[in-house]
Amino acid sequence: MLCDECKEREGVVSVTKMQKDSMTLENLCEKCAAARGIETTVTMPKHPLSDFLSGVQQQLGGQQADAARCTFCSTTLREFRNSGRLGCMHCYGTFEQSLRELLRKIHGNSRHAGRRYEPPAPALFERSSTLGELRERLRRAVETEQFEQAASIRDQIKGLE
Repeated sequence: MLCDECKEREGVVSVTKMQKDSMTLENLCEKCAAARGIETTVTMPKHPLSDFLSGVQQQLGGQQADAARCTFCSTTLREFRNSGRLGCMHCYGTFEQSLRELLRKIHGNSRHAGRRYEPPAPALFERSSTLGELRERLRRAVETEQFEQAASIRDQIKGLE
């Protein structure tokens, strides 16, 4: 592939530009990349995501892998492979099999094995809600100089804490 800037040499550096709703991909030769200040001598480590996605593409026969498209945002598997980003929340369902395979390759399992989120007990949530309301009432009582009522509310807050 030729350099998009000089159109003379082989493009060896891919530059992806993200601007608002569009993404452009430029292929640059080493000279043009260096002129833009892009370092070409440092080799970047390969990311498992790109390995996985290229493997999935080969398994599905190239065109079939690229044909998978989100019905909501029209993101393709190829776009996901290039950017590493899904287009919307519906992409998770569309590319579910590919994502499960990716998780299995990266983490060794496609199921979560760590700690789980435990929501706070409803009583604790109600207590914090009540404390918030009491603090707001205390603030208003102090603003309106109702100090006896403020002292009563202060005592209620201390009792809950």
